[in-house]
Amino acid sequence: MNIPANLKYSKDHEWIRVEGAEAYVGITDFAQNQLGDIVFVDVTTVGETLPQNEVFGTIEAVKTVSDAFLPVGGEILEFNEALNDAPDRVNKDPYGEGWIVKIRMTDPAELNVLLGADDYGKLIG
Repeated sequence: MNIPANLKYSKDHEWIRVEGAEAYVGITDFAQNQLGDIVFVDVTTVGETLPQNEVFGTIEAVKTVSDAFLPVGGEILEFNEALNDAPDRVNKDPYGEGWIVKIRMTDPAELNVLLGADDYGKLIG
């Protein structure tokens, strides 16, 4: 299972990569594997500011639909439009081309409650 050390993780299986005051958010390799073939990613919250752990969108797989939660609060700046034509990027490259949203964090201190790679690895076994 791929768990990059440079990211932070939520217990809901989202990852966050911080770049200054902004950050990229997606779902983990473990999460995409559990969901199976992803066929649609829906984010209608661009432009909204949401609190930590709030649902920012949904991920539809062949057999299920799953909510996606913000690991830290922030303004949704951008949706990865490439997922409209190729939602399977989340399956193929969850930490790269499969990112879902770009946010501006409202309180970077919220990162302190997230898991590092080792702790996330323990969480998923």
